[in-house]
Amino acid sequence: MNLLESDGVRVVVHDAVATVTLTVPERRNAQTPAMWRSLAETGRLLPGDVRVVVLRGEGRSFSAGIDRRALTPEGLDDGFSLLKLARQTDTELDAAIAGAQEAFTWWRRPDLVTIAAVQGHAIGAGFQLALACDLRVCADDAEFAMRETSLGLVPDLTGTHPLVALVGYGRAVEICATGRAVRAAEAERIGLANLVVPRQDLDAAVADLVAALLAAPRDAVIETKTLLRSATTQDYDAQRAAERAAQARRLRDLAHLGE
Repeated sequence: MNLLESDGVRVVVHDAVATVTLTVPERRNAQTPAMWRSLAETGRLLPGDVRVVVLRGEGRSFSAGIDRRALTPEGLDDGFSLLKLARQTDTELDAAIAGAQEAFTWWRRPDLVTIAAVQGHAIGAGFQLALACDLRVCADDAEFAMRETSLGLVPDLTGTHPLVALVGYGRAVEICATGRAVRAAEAERIGLANLVVPRQDLDAAVADLVAALLAAPRDAVIETKTLLRSATTQDYDAQRAAERAAQARRLRDLAHLGE
């Protein structure tokens, strides 16, 4: 089922799997506010029986970040420009950034497991979109970089929290402050990439991972993902209590199924 095709985003749903594809290969899937609105809308439109979402980019690159035309006074075709945005009031500016962030937040929902299939460049906003997903399967030519600081900006599309969680504070500072490239082999070594495969094997590796994720009962996956999220914020005793409560729910559900 074709769920959406708009502003550089195509969404196809097949059974319990949704595939979200960035479809602007001629611009290396550079991101725009219109694309962000379509990505945010995708999260609202997904059918309730979808369990896994795969995020891809057409062409040579996953996403080369924000469309650089947005950094010019002329801006994008629709007139959007970061320089114009900077002249808005504090309230308007905060609302605009919050609206952009909506494209990056729903990937963490407990009822979904989300996978970024990354090839080529994942730069800036592209890096942050990959970080928004639960898992990252990378081709061996994948290259991550957080270039915002080099432009005098900061990563503001929800990428700082998962980056620190994955690689630690010190390495996150180094990656962001220098803007350097993190290539596939290093990404796997430091925990950014769950798996790195030859470029020609990327689709097959993602398909294998999707099949493995769908093999487990959905409610158990949801409870487990919720527990793992809370483990990053709760202390040891609170997490033990959360585990007990989650297991009690699962045991009762399984007992009920067996009656």
